[in-house]
Amino acid sequence: MNLGRTPGLHERLPSAVSDALAALGANIATARLRRRWRAEDLAAKAGISRPTLVKVEAGAPGTGISAYVSVLWALGLLGHLEEVARPDRDAEGEAIAAARIGSRARSVADDDF
Repeated sequence: MNLGRTPGLHERLPSAVSDALAALGANIATARLRRRWRAEDLAAKAGISRPTLVKVEAGAPGTGISAYVSVLWALGLLGHLEEVARPDRDAEGEAIAAARIGSRARSVADDDF
């Protein structure tokens, strides 16, 4: 079944990305089913079409992030999204920033103007 994917997009994604999308979609589907909500009802609450919800639950890579976020909001799970990419949990980014402290990006010559 073609879920509206951009031709070739799925094949170009790293497997970790495809796996994460599939897991997110499956988690969303599980949350909907646990609530015993029909797909039509969740789609309406999220402000998206039922076919878009089908793509979200399938983890389709061409589906806009706003659709995923809208569904998470409708399910009452949006607060969990705040944990994603939190700066205080980015050890690599913090290490890079700390290494730059005290260094200049470039030197300024008197004749630059």
